[in-house]
Amino acid sequence: MSKNKSRLKLVFGICGVALLAAAALFWPFGPARAACSDGIKDSVGVSNGTVDKPVNESVNEPVREGKASQPKTDQAIPAGAQILLDVYPDCIKGYQDGNLVMADGTTITYDDKKEKSFIQKLDDADPEDMFAFTYDRQSWTPDFLQDAGRSRCEALFKKMYGASAALVRKNLVSVSWFGEKVQFTKVNHADDSLRAVAAELAKHPELKKYLKSSGTFYWRKVRGANRQSAHSYGMTIDIGVKFSDYWLWKNPGKKETDKITYANRFPHELVEIFERHGFIWGGRWYHYDTMHFEFRPEILKSAAMNNQ
Repeated sequence: MSKNKSRLKLVFGICGVALLAAAALFWPFGPARAACSDGIKDSVGVSNGTVDKPVNESVNEPVREGKASQPKTDQAIPAGAQILLDVYPDCIKGYQDGNLVMADGTTITYDDKKEKSFIQKLDDADPEDMFAFTYDRQSWTPDFLQDAGRSRCEALFKKMYGASAALVRKNLVSVSWFGEKVQFTKVNHADDSLRAVAAELAKHPELKKYLKSSGTFYWRKVRGANRQSAHSYGMTIDIGVKFSDYWLWKNPGKKETDKITYANRFPHELVEIFERHGFIWGGRWYHYDTMHFEFRPEILKSAAMNNQ
């Protein structure tokens, strides 16, 4: 009898270990990887500054999130949603019932189905709106109101990079940048992309005069609006301010939907190096900001798919 009891204990022990292993294998969501922020909000304030550029805009930004079941990708996925899945795999894990499924299991509505004006696509962007404009790499003069990259879904960016200055700072790392150190996020491996830019630019000494940093991370609102600047997320760098042009500096008093005059003094070769490593250039916006380079691989992938 004693031997039989021992055998039964051994069998039950083995079964228990097997069940725990199976549960770990098939559990739909583990903890978010360290490379993606948890997005929890707090009240910490502003960090070091960048060159501040005035914008006359307003905002009423909703945050649309909810709990998700296991992410599915076996349904028809909109092209933009698939691009986001492809370029941000650490943070976006699936697409289900019209929602992006994030690494922590929450969801963000991909398309809120609202008809929006040009200004509303900037101020109240959902992820689908981020693909509403053309990023044309074949032209060096942007078409009227083509501002691909200026639309940012704030719910998505806060979920990926951090919903406060303190949470963004947790993922900032030091990147060597031509005799100085700049702080850049490691989320989505943006820091590695900036290092790749620096390595390629180092082969072009003729471009060195344009490369002095004017700022990277700076948690702040866009002046005149209630939405976060791209600098808030630590994935944007301004360079060469004394060679830069900005649409309101060149067109004082103009509004977002007015016709404006374009200006740029940055070499095309410098821009193309940044773009090869996932950064869009503010000089390709109709509302141009030529010092501005922002890590937005989804915009570049969309342009490539559309032969732009």
